[in-house]
Parts: sequence; structure tokens; C-alpha cells
Amino acid sequence: MDAPASLRGQFLLAMPGIGDPRFEKAVIAMCAHDEQGALGVGIGSIVPGITLHHLLDQLDIAPGVAPDCAIHMGGPVEQQRGFVLHGTDWTGEDSLVVEGRWVMTSTLDVLRAIAAGTGPRHWLIALGYAGWGEGQLDGEMRRHGWLATRGDDRLLFEHQAAARWEAAMRSAGIDPRLLASTSGQA
Repeated sequence: MDAPASLRGQFLLAMPGIGDPRFEKAVIAMCAHDEQGALGVGIGSIVPGITLHHLLDQLDIAPGVAPDCAIHMGGPVEQQRGFVLHGTDWTGEDSLVVEGRWVMTSTLDVLRAIAAGTGPRHWLIALGYAGWGEGQLDGEMRRHGWLATRGDDRLLFEHQAAARWEAAMRSAGIDPRLLASTSGQA
């Protein structure tokens, strides 16, 4: 059996009726996907009550020129761990370039650079991630639950979190109003 195509650099969009309220209208930016598993960062909702300046204060980093903005709900795994998705114009020692579309960095150097005004031009910050074990996501892709679409840095950096799911569906040529929350059989 051939290995499934990698979803790295794509967005996973939760279909209506996914069956897990944590992923209702989720948009996941896929950063890794191979035979050992998959990792993505949620970009479709924000963490209530936490802003960048609040987070920087907890990390003893002066906010400098960084605007105070919302923090995204990256996923249900390790919600105390932060990830910065950003443009390819900046990379740090432990940055992961994702298919030349965006970069994922999870070290403090990117936050310090953003605060100093020397970091990436476009970025968003998330707490937690969505992770799948070996073959788990591939199985979920065969069932009603996720739609994979091309990763688009404009959608990643130019849309508000609450608007990303609908915008991503529309960019894939799908009118989300026409989607059903259950699947049928012919």
C-alpha cells in the first residue's frame, strides 16, 4: 500500500458534524505529517482573556513595539506550550519552514524579535497544538471529519480567526451554508 500524501503546508478544515466540540469550525495549519504522525496549529479561534502583552509579561519580555493582540487556540495538546506561525522572512535556530509557505517557531527568540521589531513581518501566536499518532490522521481523512485545502499565507495572516473557516471553505470553492452535518450512503 502506498504511503498517504503529506498534508504538510495545507489547512485542515473541520467539517460540520466532526463529532468533537473542540474542533467545531476548526482551521488547522498543518506543519508536519509523515508516517510517524502529524502536527498542526489551530488558527480558527482565540484563547479568551489572554493577549500577547499578557503572555510577554509572564515570560519577562518587555512588549517593546509588539502590538497587543489575541492568542490563538492552537489545539488541545500541551496548551501551555506556545507556537508562532510566521512568514518566511525570519527564521531562528529551531524554526521549521513549512513547504516554503510559513514557518513555525516555538522558542522565545521569535517573541523577543517581535517585541524588538526585528522579527517576522507577519505572525500569529498560538497555545497548544493538534497532534495525531501514526496513521491516526490518515484514518480520520477517510471518514467524514476533515477537508484538506491548500495552505494560503494570506488566509493565515490577513483574516481574523473567527472568519478563517468560512474564508477557507470559500477559497476551496465550497459554500459553507450548503454543508450538512451528517453524511449519507447511496
